[in-house]
Amino acid sequence: MQKTPSSPSPVAAFGLLLIAVAMGAIFKFIARHQPLENYVPEFIALMLLAGTLYLAAVYVVQRYKCGPAGLLVILGASVVFRLFFLSLSPTLSNDVYRYQWEGRIVRAGINPYGVYPAMPGLRWAENSDHPIKTGRTIPTLYPPLTEAAYASVGTIAGYKRLFTALDLAIVALILFLLAATRQPLQQVLVYAWNPAILISFAVSGHNDSLALVLLLASIIFIIKRRGPLSIAFLSLSFLSKLFPLFLLPAFLKRSRWSYAGIFGGLALLGYVPFLRARAHLFRGLSDFAAGWENNDSLFRLLRLAGNSKPQAELVAGVFLLGLVFYVLKARLEPFHAGLVTLAGLLFLSPNAFPWYFTWIVPFLCFVPSLPLLLVTVTCVLGYSPVISYAAGGLYKNSPIILILEYLPMYAWLAYELVVKFRPHEEG
Repeated sequence: MQKTPSSPSPVAAFGLLLIAVAMGAIFKFIARHQPLENYVPEFIALMLLAGTLYLAAVYVVQRYKCGPAGLLVILGASVVFRLFFLSLSPTLSNDVYRYQWEGRIVRAGINPYGVYPAMPGLRWAENSDHPIKTGRTIPTLYPPLTEAAYASVGTIAGYKRLFTALDLAIVALILFLLAATRQPLQQVLVYAWNPAILISFAVSGHNDSLALVLLLASIIFIIKRRGPLSIAFLSLSFLSKLFPLFLLPAFLKRSRWSYAGIFGGLALLGYVPFLRARAHLFRGLSDFAAGWENNDSLFRLLRLAGNSKPQAELVAGVFLLGLVFYVLKARLEPFHAGLVTLAGLLFLSPNAFPWYFTWIVPFLCFVPSLPLLLVTVTCVLGYSPVISYAAGGLYKNSPIILILEYLPMYAWLAYELVVKFRPHEEG
């Protein structure tokens, strides 16, 4: 992508306004059709259209300087887009109803790591209008800080507001980081208008924004050379969602390896109130890992090569460790390290639900990658199993849909590698 010119372009700001109006019209049309589970094909088609407009907007902010007017359009539209979706029922995913169940369990003083929805006597904690359908015999797999967030809210609308507010806080932190690294503030659009972000938080109320806001806070302290605070916030991010653990080596190398004690101490402190669950403390996580395989890409190729699931997990784990080692050896700066590590984790994982793609979007504001940006748009195809699931069938991805979702990204990445390593002719 080309660098933005030095002088603002009123035409670019007006172009962003036109794109924002078009995207807003699509989102408003979607919001008028509820429940979304009855309109999944139409929803996917419209979100892909909105994603195309989004990519055009990214092109504008990467090539032209939009000035204060353009930034105002970006920030104003980002709030309006989320307001359109907050009124929707979260029918594309039932996770938020599990959040509500766990919140009620925690408020009742029950250890969520030792119980599960199917246990006798716990039916009272379910939402009577939306009983939990999946994972009924699995204890929680969420870390303690996320459990505290669940306990702080009582309603489904409340969860959506909470995690969307954290989502908007991420927008603010990205603006701060862009200013701190002397990059154009308008690049916040990459996150603020991203369709995967809007669906995950404003539509479905997923919890990933809690971990992401703490992760970005950790990066701020890395940049400010406040190592202990950086590792402390990374630990808090881990206590919200486990994926930041894979960034710990890169963060420790940029501060001090001895700060690993800060990370471990805070993590242990977070789990102390739940230690009575003993062997069941991580049972939910292990049951989820053993029983689920959804919307995966590289992991599925490992399985198609004839590997059992444990064998594929071993191979994927070796590849991921190699990626972490590469990040350390190359001494990648935090944004690049985060993008490479989390993208590797995402594509090697047996589970890559569409909302997991939110993990890489903040980093794309600082490290442009067109192939990865594209897959954050095509990942909406990962909601296609909702069609059969809503009709009482299995939640299973079609191979054709997976090809449409991932092949453009991998083909583009392959092309970039060929161009990068192609020998140059002399003379």
